[in-house]
Amino acid sequence: MSKRLPLLAAALCVASLTTARAQQTQPAQPKTNAKTSSAKAAAGEADPMAEVRRTTAIALVSSLANDAQMFRDPVLRARVQARAADALWNTERERALALFRRAWDEAEAADAESDRRLAEEKARQLRDRGTFSVQMPPSVRAEVLRLAAKRDRALGEEFLKKLDDERKQEAENAATSNDRPAADDSQDPSTHRRDPMYVPPAVSKRLKLATQLLQDGDTERALQFADPALGAGPVNPDALQFLTRLRQKDSKAADERYAAFVSRAALDPASDANTASLLASYIFSPTLYATFSDDGSSMNSWGRDFPPPTDIAPQLRAAYFQTAASILLRPTPTPEQDQTSAGRKGWYMVISRLLPLFDQYAPDNSAALHAKMASLSPDAPPEMRTDAGDDIARRGLVPEDPNRDRVQEYLNRLDAAKTSDERDELYLDAVMAALRKNDPRVEELVGKIEDADLRQRLRAYVDFQSVHNALSRNDTAEVVRLARAGTLTPEQTAWALTEAANLLSKSDPGRAAQLLDEATREAKEHIDDASPQRVSALVAIATRYVVLDRARAWDVMAEVVKAANAAKTYTGEDGRLDTRLETKGMTMMSSYGAESFDLDGVFSKLAADNLQRAIDLARGFEGESPRAAATLAIVRSILDNKDEKKRPQQRAAAN
Repeated sequence: MSKRLPLLAAALCVASLTTARAQQTQPAQPKTNAKTSSAKAAAGEADPMAEVRRTTAIALVSSLANDAQMFRDPVLRARVQARAADALWNTERERALALFRRAWDEAEAADAESDRRLAEEKARQLRDRGTFSVQMPPSVRAEVLRLAAKRDRALGEEFLKKLDDERKQEAENAATSNDRPAADDSQDPSTHRRDPMYVPPAVSKRLKLATQLLQDGDTERALQFADPALGAGPVNPDALQFLTRLRQKDSKAADERYAAFVSRAALDPASDANTASLLASYIFSPTLYATFSDDGSSMNSWGRDFPPPTDIAPQLRAAYFQTAASILLRPTPTPEQDQTSAGRKGWYMVISRLLPLFDQYAPDNSAALHAKMASLSPDAPPEMRTDAGDDIARRGLVPEDPNRDRVQEYLNRLDAAKTSDERDELYLDAVMAALRKNDPRVEELVGKIEDADLRQRLRAYVDFQSVHNALSRNDTAEVVRLARAGTLTPEQTAWALTEAANLLSKSDPGRAAQLLDEATREAKEHIDDASPQRVSALVAIATRYVVLDRARAWDVMAEVVKAANAAKTYTGEDGRLDTRLETKGMTMMSSYGAESFDLDGVFSKLAADNLQRAIDLARGFEGESPRAAATLAIVRSILDNKDEKKRPQQRAAAN
């Protein structure tokens, strides 16, 4: 057995000897001016152990990168080497570059294996039942690309080109095989109409990477990657999402690129009604994209809640309306010749959607658009030529009547229901409408459902949604009440109690500690010893104890290591809480990130408290994934520390 001192202990010994020798041989200090003295004082106040910690961190991540080559899971091999490269970038650039390229090779192999398994599962389902439903796995190459592009634009472009080349090769192979698709992905194969929501794969990959860089705070690099995709081609949802996010950070840059889309749309003969509708979203409904087809409507949304901007320049808004009017007033093809994405019915719906905006901001075009809409009215679906149709078409643009009671609207239809199933369906719709509005009638409405099994499952679903609503209001009492109601899963219960404790940590730490004790009992008594859910719950408890009781946090983390070693599938990251409700008519799913389930946060804090103890704790994980996650968290807590990044600059200033 090796008798080497632990890495940090050895480093501490070296640091102590160096410090002692420096004190013994320190020469007399010459006179300096005030500015120089101030700089040296700042440098002298720096933590003398900072360099030791950095050396330790570099050694840790270097060792982890070497170990990662032997990990059993190819996905983990790629992820860890890419993250190690990211951590080493500022200190060992050449090593980091080599690690990024090695991570890319591993990611290619991991994605190929994932694609193979996905194809096998599709084939199995088709063979067994004639249809298939599969969940697309995450792209490991995209994860590596994101980290590489953040550090080096040229390396990011290199990897991005490899993805583009692969797509082209796949298209060429499909064109010469028996599996050739019936039509281009951008078209509806049954009508050969262009899909207004279609984004070319190369464009989508580039914009998703740019969006990730934007989320990381690197606006300049995000624009470098996005501009080639934004500078050509028609408007698309990925571009609009990027511009909406960009506007939160640089409104001038976002508006300039949006204006270019508007100008190109005005000149593009392929622009149609859906083009005008999509362009409107940037100004009026940033989280809702509305496109309409010739056989119905399709409302397309994305998850973030960005309110409509209030500072759009009048000139930019006028340019949009001028372009939209020129597109919408173009001659409409006859039905037999019409290959626009919207068709005549969709064209009618888009005008219906945008008319209130024209009436308000560009009334000079309103009369012509009303006439155009009237000419298309015979082609419009009958149900869309009603007030209800107007509500559907204008959703997201026209504020809903604050006095409208959708819950009561569903209840008013109960008299027409002929069976208990129909009544339950109406009550279910009313519950969901009430839940969205934090309506106090939710509990009463759930109790009206006759099907006992549906009622029980709905109550569990509603209570978990209500926990999130209460957390958004900082309503600790309601979170605790719901956690104790007995409808949540043990994992959800423990998590809710830890979140309530977090809200109380400053105002009432004693009460917060009691809730964490309650969460601990829930995890230990009601979650299986060998389940990853038990580990996640204990990690959340330890994460909250770090603030309230550091000694207790260390104790719980010792239990986390034991529990993780029993739960072989626990990874230490990507913590989530999912809830699902299936009924005869619909399936509702919600997924929430649970950062307190991840090892990253708690190990970052514990490393600041006692670095060697945190390292020893991380080494206790038998699983490759949690050990890597914990080690990387420790490394980042040191190498990404802003104060420690300043110390080399302070020493330089002092000299």
